[in-house]
Amino acid sequence: KNRIMMIRENFTQGNDIICLSHLRWNFVFQRPQHLMSRFRKRQRVFFVEEPIYDAPSRYNELNQDPETQVWVVTPHLPPSSEGDIEEQRSLMDLFISTMRIENYLLWYYSPMYLPYTQHLKPALVVYDCMDELSAFKFAPAQLREYERQLMQRAELVFTGGFHLYEAKRDQHQNIHPFPSSIDREHFAAARRIQEDPVDQASIPHPRIGFYGVFDERFNTSLLGDLAERKPEWHFVIIGPIVKVEQSTLPRNPNIHYLGQKHYNELPKYLSGWDIAFMPFALNESTQYISP
Repeated sequence: KNRIMMIRENFTQGNDIICLSHLRWNFVFQRPQHLMSRFRKRQRVFFVEEPIYDAPSRYNELNQDPETQVWVVTPHLPPSSEGDIEEQRSLMDLFISTMRIENYLLWYYSPMYLPYTQHLKPALVVYDCMDELSAFKFAPAQLREYERQLMQRAELVFTGGFHLYEAKRDQHQNIHPFPSSIDREHFAAARRIQEDPVDQASIPHPRIGFYGVFDERFNTSLLGDLAERKPEWHFVIIGPIVKVEQSTLPRNPNIHYLGQKHYNELPKYLSGWDIAFMPFALNESTQYISP
């Protein structure tokens, strides 16, 4: 009961939230962006991105998102300092000092932040384990060990679905399944939109569409096979292509890669589809997802 009261007080007293994410704020608008945007309505939120090693000397880039008012913090470091924990820790301290952050929560999306944040003294530590990151392509070798340590430090843990919860429930005494959901009001607008976006207007029907991240979870061979068997069907693919070689993508004339779109544009595309689909592969990276 005391633990529950402590957690509740930290969220209701308006303490700042420092969110530590492996995803960039201006990438696909998904779980971290949804939650942090909502928290921002009653307290300051700082979304810390992974460092970029492109600068002659270290500095923090601070930008406030004009739509949500969330502060986005991007550390910049010299290429020679990649992996330097002390440098990253120093930049973290500098950002906290610059923004005059005193009472705050740490909300982790990646355990890889632990080495340069474990010296901090937050009022509360939350680990939102939305994916089994260790199963993703190019996952760091230290990730599992850092997650074990983060589980010991966190007061509250969420998982991105029930399957992931079942796999991790014995690792923490205050862990809860928090499956993905939908932005119902946002996407309900697709029922009312009549006009197609310019780059979709010329694509014939029937249209079968997907929006999201096109990565190792996507079943590219299934998409190519469907396109060959049904040349009269047209497949609309919206979203960034990451960790997948462009040369391996099926290039049938009835597959249309329209690239990444702003979150606000998605209902317009959805409105013009006959079917939406999610052709995820059955592999290690999809074992615990909650799409």
